[in-house]
Amino acid sequence: MTSPAPSQQDQRALARARRALRCLPFRLALYQELGHTALSSTQLAARSDWPRLSRRRLQAQRTEDHLIWLIHLGVLRREVDGQGLTERVRLTPLGREVLSPWSHEIPAASPLTRLRHGLQRHWPRL
Repeated sequence: MTSPAPSQQDQRALARARRALRCLPFRLALYQELGHTALSSTQLAARSDWPRLSRRRLQAQRTEDHLIWLIHLGVLRREVDGQGLTERVRLTPLGREVLSPWSHEIPAASPLTRLRHGLQRHWPRL
């Protein structure tokens, strides 16, 4: 039995998420780690191995902003414990699919792609 072809809406969601990953400062190693371990923005900002996980050092609040955007896109989700949602995030199945084309590193986006992403992120109704 074959799986149904992805809808046009699914394709747009994948393209949007891939564009976001190319524009954000996180490296493939971070997403691979989030596939196995839940982490919070505070934990990420405090890590000494940040160059392995990000193209630049980030403060906890800026990291949280990026993580919230990735949750909005469906790439990440908040982890749940016995008390409810936590501040830690994990990779979603969609996130795994979004990352599938990249085996070594996520390529950086062009300046025009970064501009488009920024406009869509901060002014989604344009």
